[in-house]
Amino acid sequence: MPTIYLVLIAVAIVFGVSVLLISRKRAVGPADRSPAITVPGAPGPIPTTPAAVAEPAVVAEPAVVAEPAAGTDEGIEIFERPRFRDRMSKSRAVLAGVFSGVRSRSGITAETWDDLEEALLRADVGVRVTDELLNGLRARVASKEIADPEALLAALQADMIGRLSANERALRFEPGEPDEPNVWLFVGVNGVGKTTTIGKVGAQQRQLGRSVLMAAGDTFRAAAAEQLGTWAQRSGSELVRGSEGGDPSAVIFDGIESASARHIDLVLADTAGRLHNKTNLMEELRKVRRVAAKGRGRVTEVLLVIDATTGQNGLAQARQFGEVTEVTGVVLTKLDGSAKGGIVFAIETELGLPVKLVGLGESIGDLVEFDPTEFIEALFSE
Repeated sequence: MPTIYLVLIAVAIVFGVSVLLISRKRAVGPADRSPAITVPGAPGPIPTTPAAVAEPAVVAEPAVVAEPAAGTDEGIEIFERPRFRDRMSKSRAVLAGVFSGVRSRSGITAETWDDLEEALLRADVGVRVTDELLNGLRARVASKEIADPEALLAALQADMIGRLSANERALRFEPGEPDEPNVWLFVGVNGVGKTTTIGKVGAQQRQLGRSVLMAAGDTFRAAAAEQLGTWAQRSGSELVRGSEGGDPSAVIFDGIESASARHIDLVLADTAGRLHNKTNLMEELRKVRRVAAKGRGRVTEVLLVIDATTGQNGLAQARQFGEVTEVTGVVLTKLDGSAKGGIVFAIETELGLPVKLVGLGESIGDLVEFDPTEFIEALFSE
């Protein structure tokens, strides 16, 4: 009998030790693993706290969710490019009456110059550019090079085209290694159409055969990520988003790393347009620009989105954003709904920034490359 008791006691001890070891293993295991996101189709989990980023705020922001696009190549919307003349009736109306009055006169009079000056200023061409254009024409009239109103308007049209035609307007995409995506940052104040612009650019790039990932870095505006997600689905793009109110830099960095791991060609990054004061917004954008350049991606465009209906206020925005984010070009939205299309001249001549894209409507195909000749001809058409 004593032998049986000893065997039972030994079995109980072995069983108790086994249970204890299993419990400790389960308690320790998850704590030893770094948090990570898993992108569908990627070769493995992607760390959300990469050692390559020295920014403490980026390391502290692991809550990023990567979402696959619902669309396929076959589901990408096909669209036709609209014509400037068909969409710029408001801007054209500002000038058409004046040009008609100039043509109706038998010669070039003091009234002619007053009318042209007023029309150009109303179209938001700007005081400096207006003076330069008209002073040059006055000299040519004085030298008898220009003798009649029709020739005067033709010369004005040519001079306006000449002022806009020198800039490089193509969006910059640099082919490289498969794991080095191009990164295009979109900046601008709230309400100008940044998120919508990203969606339309994404659709265009997908039509060109490039794979696209959208990074929802505007974490301070309610529903911004949802809006961008809708555009990602429509264009067949991927989406990376973070928690509301989270660190925009972390979201964009993780988007770039996700694109690198999946060999996606292009990252389109949304950014905040408003914080509780302008200084904080600009500091946040400086950080976004700095962090975006730290990973595997290459920042090849920083596009400032401006609402054409704001006129000269858009020029002030361009100055502020250009100072902190190294802006490479301007997207001018709502040009079809504005009588102030002349802001193009102020942006290009006073700031030296090329207008690369303009919005001529609400649909996905209404964001087009800016064509100076077609733009000016639309303004002068009857």
